[in-house]
This record gives sequence, structure tokens and C-alpha cells, in this order.
Amino acid sequence: QVQVAESGGGLVQAGGTLRVSCVASGTIFSIDAMAWYRQAPGKQRELVAQSISGGSTNYADSVKGRFTLSRDYAKNTLYLEMNSLKPEDTAVYYCYYTIRSDRLSPRYDYWGQGTQVTVSS
Repeated sequence: QVQVAESGGGLVQAGGTLRVSCVASGTIFSIDAMAWYRQAPGKQRELVAQSISGGSTNYADSVKGRFTLSRDYAKNTLYLEMNSLKPEDTAVYYCYYTIRSDRLSPRYDYWGQGTQVTVSS
């Protein structure tokens, strides 16, 4: 059994900074991918940043240079530092993990419950 939980988020003025965190707990053998997605009202969920096994990180063009994804492998924790926030960054932010619970099990996808980020103009 694996649980994924986010924290952080909130309300900030345009140009401000926020950090959201996400931790995976339970029976974890390996984490093969971690990512942050977001979904604004009336829009589809979109990829914000992803960390692939091996250390590479990809960012959406809209957040490049402003957002930084980092991870603490020992704590199974993922962070998203968001700088120079804009009103269009307002959304519910979700973390995502691809996890294997043991050496022989398949990979499963896990989503956090979401955390609201609101940027006021």
C-alpha cells in the first residue's frame, strides 16, 4: 500500500514565491518517475515538471526559469519551488509518482490529492 500526500500551496501575490512538497510512504521498492501537474478551472490537467529515473528533469515551457523541481530520494519527497508567480499559475497542483512495491511487481501510478495555489494580481 502506497500513499502520496502534498503540502504547501496557498495564496500569494503576483511575483511571489511558494513551495509545494509531496511525500510517498508505504511499501516502496523503487520510484521510477516523479512529477508535478496542475489543473486550472475549466482546463485540462497539464504537466508542469517531471523527474525521470537517472536524474533528468523536464519543465513545461510556461514555467521554465521560474519553477524548480527537486527531490530527496532518501525521504521519497518531491518539491516544487515556484518563483515569480503569475496569476495564470493559479491551479490545483498534483504530485505524481510511478512506484514499484517490490522487485517483481509492476509499476503503478499514484496521485496526490492536490493542493491549491492561488496567485493574485
